[in-house]
Amino acid sequence: MLTSGETKLVVDVTGSGLTAEEAARLAHGAAARSWRYDIYRTKLGRKQKPTLEELVLVGADGAEAGWTRFAALLDGLDLTRTLVTEPANVIYPESFIARAREALEGLGVEFEVLDEKAMAKLGMGALLGVGQGSVRPPRLLAMRWNGGPAGKAPVVFIGKGITFDTGGISIKPALGMEAMKWDMGGAGAVTGLMKALATRKAKANVVCVCALAENMPDGNAQRPGDVVTSMSGQTIEVINTDAEGRLVLADAMTWAQGAYKPEVMVDLATLTGAMIISLGHEYGGMFANDDGLAAGLDAAGAATGDKLWRMPMNDDYNKIMDSQIADMRNSASREGGSITAACFLGRFVEEGVKWAHLDIAGMVWSEKASHLYDKGATGYGVALLDRYVADNHEG
Repeated sequence: MLTSGETKLVVDVTGSGLTAEEAARLAHGAAARSWRYDIYRTKLGRKQKPTLEELVLVGADGAEAGWTRFAALLDGLDLTRTLVTEPANVIYPESFIARAREALEGLGVEFEVLDEKAMAKLGMGALLGVGQGSVRPPRLLAMRWNGGPAGKAPVVFIGKGITFDTGGISIKPALGMEAMKWDMGGAGAVTGLMKALATRKAKANVVCVCALAENMPDGNAQRPGDVVTSMSGQTIEVINTDAEGRLVLADAMTWAQGAYKPEVMVDLATLTGAMIISLGHEYGGMFANDDGLAAGLDAAGAATGDKLWRMPMNDDYNKIMDSQIADMRNSASREGGSITAACFLGRFVEEGVKWAHLDIAGMVWSEKASHLYDKGATGYGVALLDRYVADNHEG
């Protein structure tokens, strides 16, 4: 229908039994599924170009009220999908921030950006080590929405933002490496979340942090065997430079906890290929140190279709990450790779903070179309976290 030549579609739901909420969901689904990004396609044939401009629901009394929330969610999905789809020569740490500023301008979102000098002063050796092989300098971006009670601690969401991942010195195979432009899918998701929350004026205090870097293998790149000191003061032996996402997240988590004192912190990351082996492309993996937080995220995933599956995490896995020459190593054996990566991150969670790690490696990009997205960027995580905030942190 999108490329049929028709410009307007009318759907009469009179007598269908659809509630106003369900009618709004129908419109949302149609709009979400129709998303395309054709700006680099200069020779589309007439039958390939989208023509449908308007969908009208008839007989959906009261659906307009619910549509406001779904419209905000669509804005967030659009932003996330755009960021994830753009090539790495267009989206890199500095331009990612520029896009975020442009998309959130006028919505009341507060921005804070740390450059490499500010991060060095704070001792962010883990994040800086990942970015040191690229001519594109790393950045830490924080976006704050103050929609809840004054003085109430914000919920913090942190996204892995590796804008391109070659693997560094531990370089990836050439086949399929072009896909690593979406290794910033976690950062893309939390940025889209901020767009959705600010657009609908969510009654919650939320901070979204993006740990942005490009992982490249030049003469200044970190090497396997290097030891870096994280902002927390803990030292890390770099076994594999392709296990870089956990390094940037470690410093981002430490900084966010110091800056915002959150009670709840959730990170999203396209972290491990092992997660795709475990769960395929049907579920994101969830690791959590609090059952209530895990239950809230699981319920939000079930309600939105951004499904999660909770994975185990305990001291038996954690000790695998011990190093002989540093406090820990950033990579271990292939067995349980997603779990040991989560255990690594858990070492940077401060006492009393409820934390969840979402490994979404199999979810941010799809090679086949689904009911809410075409091939390509899915926007996974935006609806999930928007619903989680609405159900658990808004009065």
